Amino acid sequence: MKLKAAIIVFLGTNCDRDTKMALEECGFIAEFVFHTCTNLEGYDLVLLPGGFSFGDYIRAGRLAKLSPVTGAVKEYVKSGMGFVLGICNGFQILCEAGLLPGALVENANTRFISEDEPLVFNGRDIVLPIAHKEGRYWACDADLDMIKKNNMNIITYKTNPNGSLDDIAGLYDSKHKIFGLMPHPERAVLKHCGLSDGKKVFDFIKNEIIKIRKTPDVISGGAYDRL
Repeated sequence: MKLKAAIIVFLGTNCDRDTKMALEECGFIAEFVFHTCTNLEGYDLVLLPGGFSFGDYIRAGRLAKLSPVTGAVKEYVKSGMGFVLGICNGFQILCEAGLLPGALVENANTRFISEDEPLVFNGRDIVLPIAHKEGRYWACDADLDMIKKNNMNIITYKTNPNGSLDDIAGLYDSKHKIFGLMPHPERAVLKHCGLSDGKKVFDFIKNEIIKIRKTPDVISGGAYDRL
């Protein structure tokens, strides 16, 4: 049976279609879900794609965290229904909503960076595209210690193009099945894109979802202190 994915579409999202094509290439059934949705039952994966939700006014992801669907994502996490993935703007939204620690702030060079970037993902060298101006990961010392303790820094930069603390390119909260990253794995799946390492990211996610289905871990209300 194919896994079913919801691709959340905010006003200003612009990576939804290529994300859908990449997911389908990787064996998912993918559907667009508008940001006014309040129920995400029935999906194995909820994906917040890249773009500029609500124009990135105030700060990237700041307004999207107030959308009805973000509340639905929190309920989805609490219930242990499946896996949540945030790519680029989606990672920013997850941090703004408190689902992942820290924040994404303006790149150290204050410029938009668009390039193929060497990374280490889950102990393996890969290359994925990046495209962001607010991609520099920042967190307080307590959060950085927690990230290290829980091995959340699953994907890191090899050359750190934006000045992220501890070379962090993304975080994986394995307990609550939430993964956010600034690089774009969906742009490294289809042959015409020229890169293929995005498949390794989506294959990893598929395996994690299968684990959830075999051993569901329902999170009781209040147990998740970031919600």
